[in-house]
Amino acid sequence: MFSKMMVPVDMEHLEAQHKALQVAADLARRHNIEVVYVGITGIAASSAAKTPEEYAKDLALFARQQAEQHDIATSSEALACVDVAADKDARLLQAALDCAADLIVMASHVPDVADRLHLIGSNAAWLVRHSEVSVFVVR
Repeated sequence: MFSKMMVPVDMEHLEAQHKALQVAADLARRHNIEVVYVGITGIAASSAAKTPEEYAKDLALFARQQAEQHDIATSSEALACVDVAADKDARLLQAALDCAADLIVMASHVPDVADRLHLIGSNAAWLVRHSEVSVFVVR
């Protein structure tokens, strides 16, 4: 069915992604799917990490912990960019292509007024519209 799953991870908000991470781990274990955790960070210091290199190390550690906790095959890909908010959608789409993912599992926020008025869209909605692979959005 699927052989490689990409799971976008925001290291600053792991708790908000708990359900999506659990769904991804369950699918990976049940169907023997390799998981690539992808994180995007800015080139400037943030609350997640002081440098992109530190962020990459933290993401790699997170991937190893997920592998041990859920008995799944994992890897990680940390991407640094100048403007995370502006570049996130396109970078996630390119990451899915680069790692040859045939499934994306990701968290989405609960829609609010701005979403309903189409003033702002979620990263998940953008990927659903633009990705050529299946996207499983967990709310």
